[in-house]
Amino acid sequence: MLYVEGVTKSFDGFMAVNGADLTVERGEIVAVIGPNGAGKTTLFNLITGQLRPDSGKILFKDEKITGLPPYQICRKGISRSFQIVNIFSRLTVFENVEVSVLSQQRRSFSLFPAVRKQAIKRTEEILSNVGLSGKSRNISGLLSHGDQKLLEIAVALANEPELLILDEPTAGMSPEETLVAIELIKQLSVKLGLTILFCEHDMDLVFSIAQKIMVMRHGKSIIQGDPDVVRNDKEVQEAYLGGSE
Repeated sequence: MLYVEGVTKSFDGFMAVNGADLTVERGEIVAVIGPNGAGKTTLFNLITGQLRPDSGKILFKDEKITGLPPYQICRKGISRSFQIVNIFSRLTVFENVEVSVLSQQRRSFSLFPAVRKQAIKRTEEILSNVGLSGKSRNISGLLSHGDQKLLEIAVALANEPELLILDEPTAGMSPEETLVAIELIKQLSVKLGLTILFCEHDMDLVFSIAQKIMVMRHGKSIIQGDPDVVRNDKEVQEAYLGGSE
């Protein structure tokens, strides 16, 4: 579904991404890991159009999307959440998702009752899928950090993606909230058939749910493979997991 080859990106001479390769098959849960500064978020920004790569290519469903603006990439079926929560804090939980639903349908300003009814139904379905139905009328900015992260995922789902990209989905969460997020990611993959690409520092989470793992260091891809292959790779152990025992 997603193919990244030889992608590079520099900032004032600093190579943030320096030859990254990544393959994501349809229906997979794939994790990208690496030390701070390895280039994970920059890679996600290149895939989703927030940044333009200096070189390399990015294909989505065999179509070149390298350098396209974010709105075009989103329309093609890629949606994401961010490391720092990105929601409308003054709107209710329901309104945040409804705005995204209407935008996806290109009916943001429609006042027709049938359109509004359809958007309400879709919004309710999404909130149910992420476990926020009981908080739909709450002001988003007053939610716990964990619920705000879930809301951001709900907003991303409103774009009806085929590929969902999650940047540090459990960052700042309590252990209890992290468990909820883990189960949600699993359910989104199984129940909705989503392909999921995420980066995460919590190695227990990564190795518990990822079917494939790609490791980055200094902007480069070290390896991509099954969790056991990655765990036992000497270069990965030395570079990221603290060395072999």
